[in-house]
Amino acid sequence: MKRVYLDHAAATPVRREVLEAMLPYFRERFGNPSAVYDLGSEIKDVLEEQREKVARLINAHRDEVVFTSSGAEANNLAIKGVALANLKKGRRIIISAIEHHSVLNAARYLEKFHDFEATFLPVDKYGLVEPERLRKSLSPETLLVSIQHASNEVGTIQNIRELAAVCREQGVIFHTDAVATAGQVPVDVKDLQVDLLTLNGPALGAPKGVGTLFFRHKTRLVPQIHGGIQENGRRGGTENVPAIVGLGEAAVLARQELAGKAKYLTGLRDLLVAGVKERVPCVVHTGHPTQRLPGHVSFCIEGIEGEALVFMLTSQGIYANTGSACASKALKTSPVLCALGIHPELAQGSVVFTFNTDNSAEDVNYVLYHLPLAVGRLRSFSPVWRKRTAAAVGE
Repeated sequence: MKRVYLDHAAATPVRREVLEAMLPYFRERFGNPSAVYDLGSEIKDVLEEQREKVARLINAHRDEVVFTSSGAEANNLAIKGVALANLKKGRRIIISAIEHHSVLNAARYLEKFHDFEATFLPVDKYGLVEPERLRKSLSPETLLVSIQHASNEVGTIQNIRELAAVCREQGVIFHTDAVATAGQVPVDVKDLQVDLLTLNGPALGAPKGVGTLFFRHKTRLVPQIHGGIQENGRRGGTENVPAIVGLGEAAVLARQELAGKAKYLTGLRDLLVAGVKERVPCVVHTGHPTQRLPGHVSFCIEGIEGEALVFMLTSQGIYANTGSACASKALKTSPVLCALGIHPELAQGSVVFTFNTDNSAEDVNYVLYHLPLAVGRLRSFSPVWRKRTAAAVGE
């Protein structure tokens, strides 16, 4: 049976070039970068080389890059670290209603344990935050705003430059979670004018267990993992050198391949969108129709349950998802889709396909053959769909 993996937003294989770059650092070059002798100082130099590679991907200075264990940890360091380092400036933070759980829950933690006020900013039907709405939400007590660069669930890319400009005018620190966009579209911290930005290794083809936080010079952070003086005192614990080497190599490849990759993935994305709209009735394409990630397709399909569809597609070797991988076991309607104004009943039929360069037009055609069959079968069991079709016939 053919296997078509289309859930790259959840996990993606480590690139062969990345794995080869990592291998020497498990045995031959195993030194601790904090050690004072040559085995350590050599690895310290390697660590700084990787920091430079990551910095180049986002047009930053290497001293503005902190290595973490994941994008989630980087988000926690950004939200909690900035908030707790700047208590005298205010105790109010603003985030969008469709942020990743690592941002949402960091904000809720600050509310519960540190007397912060968190404001959850609404989005429009495409998942966009309107700059004017953000402007009206700011107050003298606002310390930090965090709005993701793009949503892994609906694919919409935010107008981060405009949103960051609103905050800069008011002297408010701005963070963006760019896990979904790095390596997919250009991410330039100088152009975006953000103060903090999160990356995650696996999204670039690096291994799980490594991430990065960019922080602009003079941005104060309180460490969230306490230990030694690693990462210039901003993140305790011995650095995961093999994974960081992998991230550095992945960042180089992402920078080299960006333009061609985006064009290729956009072609696959548009082919799938057009095919589904042609073959499956009563489908809503979620997120912005054009201002979206090049390799991302998301639908809500009426009259089915998304998880059942995912299992049925899996039986044909097609791997997709029903939304955010971090919330897929929550067994409740997606808060992201609800924030877009999608009716909960329709939101239950969510399905998300995310591509990588390993995928092909042949994969898309395989999906376009099996998806309508699976939807038709599920709808034949659905009392909701039968009720809808009966009402349509009555009209």
